[in-house]
Amino acid sequence: MKKIHILLMVACVLSATSCKKVLDTNPTDRVPFDNAFSTPDYCLLSLNGVYDAAQSGPYNGGTERRGYPFGAANIEQGDCRGEDVINLAAFFQVTYQASYNSTAANCVAFWDNCYGLINKANVSIDGFKDAGGKGIITAALATQYEAECRFLRALAHHELTIHFARPFLDGAGAKDGVPYRSFAIASPTALEQIRSTPRPKVSEDYTKILADLDFAEANLPATYSTATTKTTRANKAAAIALKMRVKMHMGDWAGVITEGNKLVPATVTPLTWTSVASPIGGWTLTSAVDGPFTNNSSTESIFSVKNDAQDAPSVNGGLAGMLGSATIGGRGLVAISPIIWNNSAWKCNDKRRTALYVTGASNISTTNLSYFTTKYRDYATRGDFAPQIRYAEVLLTLAEAEARSAAVVSQRAIDLLNTVRNRALQAPAAEQYVIGDFADKVALVKAILLERRIELLAEGKRWGDISRNVMDANYTTGGIPAKAINGANGLAIYNCGGTYTPGQAAIPVTDFKFIWPIPANEIIQNPIIIQNPNY
Repeated sequence: MKKIHILLMVACVLSATSCKKVLDTNPTDRVPFDNAFSTPDYCLLSLNGVYDAAQSGPYNGGTERRGYPFGAANIEQGDCRGEDVINLAAFFQVTYQASYNSTAANCVAFWDNCYGLINKANVSIDGFKDAGGKGIITAALATQYEAECRFLRALAHHELTIHFARPFLDGAGAKDGVPYRSFAIASPTALEQIRSTPRPKVSEDYTKILADLDFAEANLPATYSTATTKTTRANKAAAIALKMRVKMHMGDWAGVITEGNKLVPATVTPLTWTSVASPIGGWTLTSAVDGPFTNNSSTESIFSVKNDAQDAPSVNGGLAGMLGSATIGGRGLVAISPIIWNNSAWKCNDKRRTALYVTGASNISTTNLSYFTTKYRDYATRGDFAPQIRYAEVLLTLAEAEARSAAVVSQRAIDLLNTVRNRALQAPAAEQYVIGDFADKVALVKAILLERRIELLAEGKRWGDISRNVMDANYTTGGIPAKAINGANGLAIYNCGGTYTPGQAAIPVTDFKFIWPIPANEIIQNPIIIQNPNY
């Protein structure tokens, strides 16, 4: 059977390059496709294969694993598309400078591995339904496994949409979206269905993403039996939080509030941030700012993609290696930018500055020092989980929705903002925000957006915020923001509260390079998929 490049056709759920249990680190043998759903253990192993595909797939046609789609590469590219990090090496220079084309390895690897994950999810959904119907597993367990797969399918489609399609608010979803695969590609008939289906509109993608997440919310458990699986398997709170993120991209602030109120108490006490517990799953902020990173399975880590010593990505796919200073064991290939570091609204005594960032060298330049994150700390075995959804993000997302929806400055929005921010302040009772700090609700939303940049720095969330706000006159960056010049520039450019002039020019939202090109191999083998303009 001829394969379409993007779909990474799999004859079995666990391919030759992803035959490990990701959620159970004991090595396993390969399971033939005919047996993949023949026992309860094989069903679980097949589900783990879907999670493995989320962790890391092949890069650039080879066997090396660099963390596509939702490992290290996802986080590095999400930030390198924005202005708050500096790319120091060749790895993400194309992403950083927006000089990609339809054969650029970074774009192609992300597309390929997202659709590889999606197809494994779809193959597995069919297998679980069959196993449930035959009594191999219970109907309830088959439905839960399907919900886990549909959560991952929604996560992948949404990430594809924000990189390869125009923002939802650019024309109310009327621009070309990405192919939404809700069926397994395992037969010539399915291949022909793909070849006869044009790109949907962005609004159609969002409708299907939300349908998957509604199903996931209804059928996922609130928690799991161990700390690790509680974080690394899709749960009810993760589905709700991802719906919040999706609705935020749609500008559906009432919808964000409806979802957010499921996860956040009606009354929050910002000065006791660890007591603000989610009614679903019991998620809370950790007491310390680095809590989610000293413990991969913290009370704050709603959903992360697992890495460990037995199933680690390559040295080029480990978060600590790429983002960590070479001085303390990393490679130092992506540094923090002075654009965010020098921002005068980020307090110089903020605890995050010292707990989560250090000065150090890159292995590209041992003399020009930079600031690097210490959020990822396993330099030896590359076992840092890739954080996808934290409770801090949920609180800030709800804060933004409350602030945008209110006619005046919202006290609830301020309380939610303070709950996250207070954890990082030296004297939170005295330094937290009050209503009088904001001239209007626009000023409050801007403060929340800045807090997102600070709190979620080096977690891959910057591009999502740029993309969703670019059409909003009050909060737009105008396109891809101006950035620091690619490469190590030395510590002289860092000065908390100081000035800094970016050296790399901005790219306006009207420029075709604002979104990525559809990979050339997809266009060649599936010509009904029209390329993005001007590529």
